[in-house]
Amino acid sequence: MRSVVGDGGDVGERRREHGALEAEVMAVLWARARPMTASEVHEALGDPELLAKTVLTVLGRLHAKGLLDRERSSRAHAYAPRRGPADEVASQMNQALARGADRAAILQHFVAGLDPEDERALRDLLDTRE
Repeated sequence: MRSVVGDGGDVGERRREHGALEAEVMAVLWARARPMTASEVHEALGDPELLAKTVLTVLGRLHAKGLLDRERSSRAHAYAPRRGPADEVASQMNQALARGADRAAILQHFVAGLDPEDERALRDLLDTRE
């Protein structure tokens, strides 16, 4: 996390990078492999400076984005990921590819950035598709 300095020069609330808290919440839910309430997610995150209300807001946003299912659990809601982590990352990669005008160039840059082990794995996957 990084500190944010307010207008008065005082160090304000510590903030995560954009999207980092959503990623942390998803990681907790994937690791538990069962629906969790906001308070359970808050506790699992283990950050005493993080407000429970903030976790609830993030869970609501992830649900609105279609990433989480939500069900009643006593007086609260329990949240569970709709997809596993590999499915989610693959979906993000496909969405990024679909947004580009030159798909071949995007794929070329992606492949150029792969380490040799990932390149071999991708080559093997493509070879088994045929």
